[in-house]
Amino acid sequence: MNIRTAATAALALSAALILAGCSAGTEDDSMPGMDHGSSEQAADVNDADVTFASMMIVHHEQAIEMSDIVLAKDDVDPEVMALAEAIKTAQGPEMEQLQGWLDDWGVSPDEHEMDGMDHGDGMMSEEDLAALEAAGGAEASRLFLEQMIVHHEGAVEMAQTQVDEGSDPDAVELAQTIIDAQTAEIQEMEDLLASL
Repeated sequence: MNIRTAATAALALSAALILAGCSAGTEDDSMPGMDHGSSEQAADVNDADVTFASMMIVHHEQAIEMSDIVLAKDDVDPEVMALAEAIKTAQGPEMEQLQGWLDDWGVSPDEHEMDGMDHGDGMMSEEDLAALEAAGGAEASRLFLEQMIVHHEGAVEMAQTQVDEGSDPDAVELAQTIIDAQTAEIQEMEDLLASL
């Protein structure tokens, strides 16, 4: 098992243990890592909800980082620039919403560090980001679109898992919103790629 896989497994295990404690129904519902007042709110939350919120925050962070790289360039296709702005505008507030839920559920920040995410989740490697940083003009536009399509596909897959397995209705609703929005953006990016 590599470090990335182990980190992902550790997150899932810690989430499951925390949530198992919440649903145990004992008199003392204050669990380590959860504040006392969150137990009622967390009653309908399962480990899929926690994993979804945790992973999607990190996923969105990278999408915004990729968008910032492109937006800092002077010679990128204007439609690509507009798309990068739209991604930042949509994903920033979603990150705040996801973090708010984790706070409400009593999940501390160190429990949702997702260093274990990899290309299978649509995440770019350091080398991918460096290539995007170094590229200019049409090459930067093409690379951004290709990378963001893969990134969005990973997000759609994660969100579909939440729709299928999640318990919190608000988190399921957001997951469906992400599926709809990012599927549409994938099509837009594929059309843009074909026109470059």
